[in-house]
Amino acid sequence: MKQQGSTREPLTPAPEFSLCLSSTPRGARLARTLAVQQLIEWCGSSYDSETARTVALVTVELAANAITHGRLPGRDFRLTLLLLPHALRIEVTDTRPECLPPTPTAGPASADTTSGRGLLLVEAYANRWGCIVRDAFTKTVWAEVAVVE
Repeated sequence: MKQQGSTREPLTPAPEFSLCLSSTPRGARLARTLAVQQLIEWCGSSYDSETARTVALVTVELAANAITHGRLPGRDFRLTLLLLPHALRIEVTDTRPECLPPTPTAGPASADTTSGRGLLLVEAYANRWGCIVRDAFTKTVWAEVAVVE
C-alpha cells in the first residue's frame, strides 16, 4: 500500500559549529580565527571582507568578556556559530551565570580608561545581541552579524 505524505522537503537545521576553548587570551584569539574561517567556509567571504572583520571583532570581544568576567578556574568557554538565513550567530558560553553583562552606556566613562568598551563595540557592529541563562551553571552571550552576499 502506498502511503501518502507531504511533498515538502524536510527542514534542515542551520549549519552549526561548536567547540570548547581555554579561558585564556590564546583561547579568545583562537575563537576569533575559527569564527572567521567558518564564515569563509560557509559563505565564501574573503578574509579581508567587511563581514569577516566584523565577525572577528564581535567574536573576540565576546570571548574576551567570557575569559575576563565569566571564568572559573579550570573551566573553559564554548564558542558556537550558527549560520542563519541572513546572519551569523556567534554564541559564547561561560561558567558564571550570575555575572550578567551590563547594558552598554552611551559612551565610555572616561577617555583614559583601558577597558569597558567591548559591549559598546558589539552593540555598534552586531545587528542584535543578548544574553541567555539556560541553567544554574552557564550563561550564553550571543550576537548576530549580517552576512552580506
